[in-house]
Amino acid sequence: MAKKTLIAYFSVTGTTARVAKFLGNFMEADLFEIKPAEPYTKKDLDWHDKGSRSTVEMHDVAARPAMEGTVPNMEEYEVVFVGFPIWWYLAPRIINTFLESHDFSGKTIVPFCTSSASDVGETNKYLEPSCTKGSVLKPARCLNRVTRDMVSRWLEGLKL
Repeated sequence: MAKKTLIAYFSVTGTTARVAKFLGNFMEADLFEIKPAEPYTKKDLDWHDKGSRSTVEMHDVAARPAMEGTVPNMEEYEVVFVGFPIWWYLAPRIINTFLESHDFSGKTIVPFCTSSASDVGETNKYLEPSCTKGSVLKPARCLNRVTRDMVSRWLEGLKL
């Protein structure tokens, strides 16, 4: 019997959402969009501006941007994929908010990130402390143009 799976994702530009939906369809998994309580604007995402919201958050390891809602039935899932874009070689801080807002006891957390060039950097170093009760696998980096074959090979390698 297949393990009940959730694909939770944070996406500002739509890239990670596209990959999450593709993955959800491929795996017949449920989807949950991680939405910030205050949506990000283009100005908030200007990484050239040291005072932009995303830059300030990413330079503050304690930042936990508020999010809209939580997964109401998290206890039903055995595997939770968590998708996000890479910001400054890390997961956006709202991913820590998501992880700290749920009980992942006994669950496998599978991070995946989207990026056109950046690698995953030290993502797990900053995610694992937010998810002490679950098992966090090494994040996979998806290029912005993922195919069904790429997803299939990646999933086979996970051995969930």
